[in-house]
Amino acid sequence: MHVHESSSDFTRRDYSRADRITLTGVGSVGYHGVLNTEKQTGQPFFVDITMFTDFAQAASTDDVAHTVNYAEVAEVIREIVTGDSLNLIETLAENIARTVLERFPLDAVELTVHKPNAPIEVTFADVAVTIFRENHAR
Repeated sequence: MHVHESSSDFTRRDYSRADRITLTGVGSVGYHGVLNTEKQTGQPFFVDITMFTDFAQAASTDDVAHTVNYAEVAEVIREIVTGDSLNLIETLAENIARTVLERFPLDAVELTVHKPNAPIEVTFADVAVTIFRENHAR
């Protein structure tokens, strides 16, 4: 099953059976948040991304040119997290997903942005948002 043959007709179940590359825990300091202190002092953000792409050709040729270079994806994530300050991690997630889909030959991405040091007055382990976006240009 090749996702990019007709990705607009694919369901989440179809993607669950598709080839994917997962990159977990890409961390950078960013200046995102509603509070001025968050924008001034910064805090760590971590991103997990699953990239849906058919890598059968890459596997058969053993050639990185036929797949998505996850080191380059990690650099793009770092570039966006350390870039312009945003209020919401929802916006940060959207910007990462859009940019990764524009720059790499992917059918879809699912990504989670973690903000473990969010300014919350109760004990918590993590705050995160997760989005799924398809590349409708493919």
